Amino acid sequence: MIQQAAAITLVHAMSISLTPAAADRVQSFLTRRGHGLGLRLAVKKTGCSGFAYVVNYADDVGSNDVVFEDRGVKVIVDRDSLDYINGTEVDFVKQGLNEAFRFRNPKAKGECGCGESFSV
Repeated sequence: MIQQAAAITLVHAMSISLTPAAADRVQSFLTRRGHGLGLRLAVKKTGCSGFAYVVNYADDVGSNDVVFEDRGVKVIVDRDSLDYINGTEVDFVKQGLNEAFRFRNPKAKGECGCGESFSV
């Protein structure tokens, strides 16, 4: 009798999460918009700290995208950006007349004063 060794694959857990406020904002916007799959997150090289978050609403999923789902909302991230924002929690905050998505990124080593860019 030949025994086969079971291969163990270790998968690094990847995640993007949403606070209730962020999930509510995305869901309400998609409802008003009338179409869309969810929230698209990416990063681009720019800003005073090195990288800036790019936030859009997603209408499709590309072959290089990873899809997460949290609180009933799909979050689509391209694989290149995921290296920089894996583990990030997305929040939506209102302060007076200002409202914006905010990011709690465990990989960020520093942020600019305005919170628009970060370094890793």
